[in-house]
Amino acid sequence: MIRTIVSVDGMACGMCEAHINDAIRAALPVKKVTSSRTKKETVILSDESLDQEAVKRAITGSGYTPLSVTEEAVEKKGLFHWGKE
Repeated sequence: MIRTIVSVDGMACGMCEAHINDAIRAALPVKKVTSSRTKKETVILSDESLDQEAVKRAITGSGYTPLSVTEEAVEKKGLFHWGKE
């Protein structure tokens, strides 16, 4: 899994967060996206690395300003499986 963290300027409320989340989901193949106006960031989880310019365009298109994009590999948290190992 890849975690993409985008610093975003201009979010003021929960609807702002929802607008960005919807724009990201519509534009990119993501597993999960969450935005926080208090942290001024959007965190995206995806199976593969995302086109950073496409991420920026999606956020800009929703009326907000992406400031920086960073990416890191994360371990996928699996479910505990009962039975033989």
